[in-house]
Amino acid sequence: MDPSQSHSNNPNPNPNPNPNPLASSVPLWPTIDGSLGLSEEESVKYARRFYKFGFALLPLLWAVNCFYFWPVIRHSNSFPRIRPYVVGSAVGFTLFSAVLCSWALTFSIGGERLFGPVWDQLVMYNLADRLGLVGWS
Repeated sequence: MDPSQSHSNNPNPNPNPNPNPLASSVPLWPTIDGSLGLSEEESVKYARRFYKFGFALLPLLWAVNCFYFWPVIRHSNSFPRIRPYVVGSAVGFTLFSAVLCSWALTFSIGGERLFGPVWDQLVMYNLADRLGLVGWS
């Protein structure tokens, strides 16, 4: 039997058993934009900037960093120069979110029962009353 004839008898000429070759492959681009995004060199600069500026009380930049460099988070063996900044951003944003949610829940659930008489100085909804800004006359 001729090798070309045996190849034509095979209904699936693709030797890869995985039907979706993109699911198991390593990403070619570090950003979600693909080829329209940044090169790897530029990506390292931007990921580093987003990571460092997140410490300057701008933790939403950590969330942007995680979103924009999602292929780096998703594939653990890809882009080793970018990965520490993106994973650090993910950890930082997670910690910031936990602290913010804890603070908000403490004030919303605890309220005056938890803080006692100090509650009046902590809340902002009575600030206009204290400054005399509520009178229309």
